[in-house]
Amino acid sequence: MSVSHASVHPVEDPPTTDGGNNNNNNAPARVRMKDVQGMPGTKGGLALRAAQFFFATAALLVMATTSDFPSVTAFCYLVAAAGLQCLWSLSLAIVDIYAILVMRSLQNHRVVCLFTIGDGVTSTLTFAAACASAGITVLIDNDLGSCRQNHCVQFETATAMAFISWFTALPSFLLNFWSLASR
Repeated sequence: MSVSHASVHPVEDPPTTDGGNNNNNNAPARVRMKDVQGMPGTKGGLALRAAQFFFATAALLVMATTSDFPSVTAFCYLVAAAGLQCLWSLSLAIVDIYAILVMRSLQNHRVVCLFTIGDGVTSTLTFAAACASAGITVLIDNDLGSCRQNHCVQFETATAMAFISWFTALPSFLLNFWSLASR
């Protein structure tokens, strides 16, 4: 006589968010991807946006106050890239402030994709403009030796501010890209 036996297929429990400590309510919660500081909608993200805006504005203002920056294309490019970085960082800082005040997560796939593309474009433009301006500044100072006739200190200051602005924009891009790639 052939009797069939019931087979049991084990089902795994869904993972808990409290680190597996169901009995202890005082246990620290596990850190999720959305809780990483520096991401959009966090205080760290707002600090990065504020630093980006500050340094891009400083680069823009320092370069724009010189009278002869329009004569060099790389310096015009720096002004344009720094202006774009200012607008992008200010608009996303406003979005971050809103998200923090209403305690809303900005981890929507479309929003993160938009932030990633925008951060990638603006940080690349800022870095390219800073590199081009640094090259022209070195040319004017070291190779031509005509720093006395030009505003080399202002050019160097604006270039340094643009590099710092890029340096603060890079973590925003990398964190957004990480969040996008981990989905």
